[in-house]
Amino acid sequence: MAHKVLIVDDAAFMRMMIKDILTKNGFDVVGEANDGAQAVQKYEELSPDLVTMDITMPEMDGITSLKEIKKIDPNAKVIMCSAMGQQAMVIDAIQAGAKDFIVKPFQADRVLEAIKKTLG
Repeated sequence: MAHKVLIVDDAAFMRMMIKDILTKNGFDVVGEANDGAQAVQKYEELSPDLVTMDITMPEMDGITSLKEIKKIDPNAKVIMCSAMGQQAMVIDAIQAGAKDFIVKPFQADRVLEAIKKTLG
């Protein structure tokens, strides 16, 4: 059975790009969210196997959202997506329980490698 993935990014283009990489490689993209608050709500609703989470978003940022998701499900698997130069935030995210991170602009291979490693 295909792994269920929730994609969280405030940029529709980035969501589309990640979705394209995942669906072409057999993953089931069950939902998309464009901010952290929506991500928490969708996580509860959809129970995905994995979440790709942007760090910088309006309303609620990715790190706060990650912490909220971890309160709901301590075993949640979340991969952070960051822009260049956000190393400090990536460290915060890993400490908050993120499994891995991908740096934008994405390489399809790196996205798949991080996801496969995280899902085991």
